[in-house]
Amino acid sequence: MKEIVKILICASLVLITPLGYSQILNLSNFDKNTLHYGISVGYMQSKFVVDYTEDDAIRDKIQGVTSYYIHGFHISIIGDLRINDYMNLRLIPGISFVDRELSYALSDAFASLTHTPERKRFVESVYGDLPLELKLRSQRWNNFRPYIITGMKYGFDFASLKNNKNRNDESIIRLASSDFSYLMGAGFDFYFQYFKFAIELKMGFGLVDLLIPDDTYYTQSINSINSRSFILSITVEG
Repeated sequence: MKEIVKILICASLVLITPLGYSQILNLSNFDKNTLHYGISVGYMQSKFVVDYTEDDAIRDKIQGVTSYYIHGFHISIIGDLRINDYMNLRLIPGISFVDRELSYALSDAFASLTHTPERKRFVESVYGDLPLELKLRSQRWNNFRPYIITGMKYGFDFASLKNNKNRNDESIIRLASSDFSYLMGAGFDFYFQYFKFAIELKMGFGLVDLLIPDDTYYTQSINSINSRSFILSITVEG
């Protein structure tokens, strides 16, 4: 997957670099349109931000809980509303395929009872996303225009297991199906003869505690869980 991302970035740079020096102004009236549409596809990495328990009795058994970034994929459609020459409002409904992991470090004494020194739990999610973003653009330079993004995103996990029952070693991490995130990022618009191409990087910061507590040590060792993601996207608008 990392190789795919590198190829994607290199191919994009090779493709768009000459546009910055072009003497022909492509799509000169494109940004004056009140409304236009597009599509966005991209690579993402997601993890949990974990607030580890302060309960000493549990900390003696579970000595740490860690989450690592795991790759995923998203595809979205773009509805872009022009506010003025430097500001656009974008609604970008889409779907994201997200995997996340929690790794539990057990004490030696507790591990001897559970017959394993470390346990991992994976959470697979399929989110229906509804981001609302404010796109703040700089002045256009030939066929190149950088921008920054800020906004909010609501996500609903169609694969949520929040209603499933747990049973000790077979237990799962149950999470709330709804999540709200704050988004921020930056990108670059490149104007071709018939369409506008962009590459952008965004970060998502989950604002909702997703954890559903139960009586297993998988959740007793955690006070709260929030989502965190990096999203590298390419967009095409016409």
